[in-house]
Amino acid sequence: MEPLYNTDDDRLIAERTIDTECVFDGRLLHVERATVELPNGAVSTREMIRHVGASAIVTLDAKGRVVLERQWRAPLERAFWEIPAGKLDPQEPTERCAVRELKEETGITARDWVELGTIHNAIGYSDERIVIYLARDLDESGEQSLDDNEFLTIVRVTLEEALAMTRDGRITDVKSIIGLNWAEQYLAGTLVQARSVSPRP
Repeated sequence: MEPLYNTDDDRLIAERTIDTECVFDGRLLHVERATVELPNGAVSTREMIRHVGASAIVTLDAKGRVVLERQWRAPLERAFWEIPAGKLDPQEPTERCAVRELKEETGITARDWVELGTIHNAIGYSDERIVIYLARDLDESGEQSLDDNEFLTIVRVTLEEALAMTRDGRITDVKSIIGLNWAEQYLAGTLVQARSVSPRP
């Protein structure tokens, strides 16, 4: 198959960072302002959020059901349906984060893990990446261990119902939409990028 695009041509659109300054350094987000040289030689600025990254998990139990969480999200002042997810601890591998977050948020552990892929969910203003996993062969005998400032409720729906929720607007969270659709593609044998992993707890 002919390549869609010759990536050598990126030199025609690449920017060169001249300088960066910290604008805000918070617990979750770090905001930088960069001075960049544009491909035509002009100088401009770029404001961006630096984010440590996150892992997200689509669970699939023996009955073909997935776990969805209902969480309040302050920026939009409303609750959303989401798959389990959480940000990385410093130097934490993404697969270990997935194991930890799934157990903390749902009490679930899994023996079968597949890395479905990586998304860059806000490329216009952030370097955040989210690695999405499929977790199967579940042990649901554990209990939640939420942070003191974390509140969420959990439901179990079939994968088909969750996919329907991505199509009718009940699920608008991007990691959940992509993760659920990637899980469907993996189960159908059409997700080329997926790979099995063996995360250590």
